[in-house]
Amino acid sequence: MKKFLSILLVLVMLGAIAGCGATKTETQPETTGTETTETTGSETTQSQKLTIWAWDPNFNIAIMNRAGEIYKESNVDVEFEVVDFAKGDLEQKLHTMLASGTTDGLPDIVLIEDYNSQKYLQSYPGSFEDLTGKINHGDFAEYKVALMTMDNSVYGVPFDSGVAGTYYRTDYLAEAGFSPEDMNNITWDRFIEIGETVFEQTGHQMLATDPYDGGLMRIMLNGAGSWYFDNDGNPTIANNVALAEAARIYTEIVNSPMTKKTSGWGEWVGALNTGDVASITTGVWITGSVKAEPSQSGMWALAPVPKLDVPGAVNASNLGGSSWYVMSSSANKDLAVDFLNETFGKDVDFYQEILISNGAVGSYLPSASGEAYSAGDEFFGGQAVFGEFAKWMDEIPSLNYGLYTYEADAAILAEMASIYSGGSVEEGMARAEEQVKSQIQ
Repeated sequence: MKKFLSILLVLVMLGAIAGCGATKTETQPETTGTETTETTGSETTQSQKLTIWAWDPNFNIAIMNRAGEIYKESNVDVEFEVVDFAKGDLEQKLHTMLASGTTDGLPDIVLIEDYNSQKYLQSYPGSFEDLTGKINHGDFAEYKVALMTMDNSVYGVPFDSGVAGTYYRTDYLAEAGFSPEDMNNITWDRFIEIGETVFEQTGHQMLATDPYDGGLMRIMLNGAGSWYFDNDGNPTIANNVALAEAARIYTEIVNSPMTKKTSGWGEWVGALNTGDVASITTGVWITGSVKAEPSQSGMWALAPVPKLDVPGAVNASNLGGSSWYVMSSSANKDLAVDFLNETFGKDVDFYQEILISNGAVGSYLPSASGEAYSAGDEFFGGQAVFGEFAKWMDEIPSLNYGLYTYEADAAILAEMASIYSGGSVEEGMARAEEQVKSQIQ
């Protein structure tokens, strides 16, 4: 932890020299919690402003702007400034300012990726508003609430889920002799067997993957209710039964002729749209990309993610997702909490709307009963895919991702090259754990 904080202090000095290089859609504010006085005739009104930091203009930014429009319908004097950063720039700027103790210029609300939530909460205690009792967290997926909980207090408002599924080509599997039932609630070993048969019978590879991207292994691990750290933040990479099994499975996948090796997002998604591969297992956010080739409408279906053959593993998992946090330094934090509560905290119609317009599967459980979730999708043969995701979301094991998920991910993937070539999984994971320990001391 000392080393981590030292790095952050260096970032403070660099930030003072070079700035943070943010990409934004609106002018970045220098202050937060602004109140302006407007005079109309003999009346004077107070206009309050909420500044919000997020990333991704077509998803998070667009959805937050819509939430602001809805809130203004009954709160006409509230103004919103949603600042669009590149994700890495937002994280660097937030870390730098919090490490330096600077609150001038911080937003009222900020979006934080779930993998990083505990890093912020534990590294900067008191910086985020305690929302315990202010939001009905019982209405949200349990695993999301656990990620923003520290010392029995809940600090965020859950937003989108990264609930995962397996999208697959029904025509390719039928040609190989498999029905949709053959894809339901299977193990990863069985998935490989099916995939190799599909490749042998049709010539189409079963999936595309980047051997040095950790997303699929994280899906396997999350579904087994295991992670890189224990609840006290100690690395559990060596002697981790689920992780060792995930490394074995992923090595078999990477080395199998059923797998198309790709590099980067374009190649990965392109393999779906060109018809090269028969399936993809990842988060719900990929749905729009799967549907990007209209000529494939009716040829796709959805199944639960396979599970590892280890005790406690389930056919439900998560990859990604983010949540909203109110800064304690905000001059308008009560307003910020009310805004989040009235929109993301209870508006079922809002969640129906953003599912249709943005493909956002919220982690607000009551929204899953709406028509947008129960409607069949012709692209998926009439299957109500979002209803399936909503059901699986409630089955995802709750985990504490700890403070250093990405650091652990990098250390493990650095060892996978030797494992792919026949190296020992146990020895590789032991080296990865030592690397992580040296980083977080």
